[in-house]
Amino acid sequence: MMRPPHRITSRFAARLPGFGILAHVGRKSGRVYRTPVNVFRAPEGFLIALTYGQESEWVKNVLAAGGCEVETRGARYQLFAPTIVHDPTRRRFPLPVRIVLRLIGANAFMQVSTSRAQG
Repeated sequence: MMRPPHRITSRFAARLPGFGILAHVGRKSGRVYRTPVNVFRAPEGFLIALTYGQESEWVKNVLAAGGCEVETRGARYQLFAPTIVHDPTRRRFPLPVRIVLRLIGANAFMQVSTSRAQG
């Protein structure tokens, strides 16, 4: 599947519904990367579609760091407690979003919280 270059999608991804820019730190380099993602609000925080697969470097970086930051719809959020969720039914999403996610083959998602666990 052909994907648009990051520099093109980055121009609008932080403002449009269903899109965002994920800031994450490289596990080895320590460098901050900005990756366009499909991100959706969820009761516990956000769900991020793993459209590049769960072996993507950004996924590994976020899991290793235990969090990241996302900019979506013009707002920034600190995200914590990332976990991978497999949901081939995509039942957590509205029907139009489910259809698009099915078309692009997204069955796995990263679930993240907008607040740290207390304890």
